[in-house]
Amino acid sequence: MAVAREAAPDFGPATARAAFLVAPDGFARAEQSADDNRYMAAAEAFDAGRAQDQHRALHRALSTVLPTVCFAGDPDTPDALFPNNVYATAPGRYLVGRMRHPVRQREAGRADIRAFFRDVLGYAEHDLSRQPHPCELTGALVIDRARGLGYCGLSERCDETGARLMHEALGLRATLLFDLAPGEYHTNVVLAVLAGRAALVCPNGFADAAVVAAIAQVYGAGTVMLSPPEHAAFAGNAIALSADRVWMSAAAAAALTPASRVALSDAGFAVAEVALDAIEAGGGSLRCCVGEIY
Repeated sequence: MAVAREAAPDFGPATARAAFLVAPDGFARAEQSADDNRYMAAAEAFDAGRAQDQHRALHRALSTVLPTVCFAGDPDTPDALFPNNVYATAPGRYLVGRMRHPVRQREAGRADIRAFFRDVLGYAEHDLSRQPHPCELTGALVIDRARGLGYCGLSERCDETGARLMHEALGLRATLLFDLAPGEYHTNVVLAVLAGRAALVCPNGFADAAVVAAIAQVYGAGTVMLSPPEHAAFAGNAIALSADRVWMSAAAAAALTPASRVALSDAGFAVAEVALDAIEAGGGSLRCCVGEIY
């Protein structure tokens, strides 16, 4: 963390230059994913039509901020609307992650998404999907792009070797490994770094309070500690796609305390919200839906 505190915000762009989504075609409860995702709702709570409508609204909203492309979904991959676990980018390269569950491993074989990055954008490929260690990319690894720092929570979705492979493929300066609290599956549900100058932190999502304190030292007054109700409403699953706005679901925004809103405002962020309650039945929220293109 001493290295992190001294890291200058000169590693790269703090926010993405474009974003990509995958449509929720065939959106339904994936029983394999539900095995270690306590946020996922029961099957009867899934409303595929409403999820489609909300996803289109998300696409329209993000397109007002930066170019946003949307790939077709696939009924055989009901979790595919959360693509940031499977595909990630750094300038000039793209990564394909190694997913834990077979139902999600199918997503890594999408020829059209790979061709988009490889042939359209001209990015070099770093394919981690064929090695045995789980590494669910920016679900497991929250990145401070300005400083070149990674924060990787270990769970069944990412082990230490997987974290090292992601760190090396992204060329990061340093990556902190820590255990998530029991029952947490992804770091991006409990931590968000916003444009390199603020952090949303859900303390209950970390196994060791010392890790929370260390992250808070890096971001200082820009650290926003979220309460358990804010955490449960996915307020930690947020993203900054520009220097002045943080995006989260409408439910997450409604759960923000006045103190959290003031802290975000003091850090220079307005809150932008999109209704995603139907999508959140799948165990993820807005950040999980958004792949970043750097």
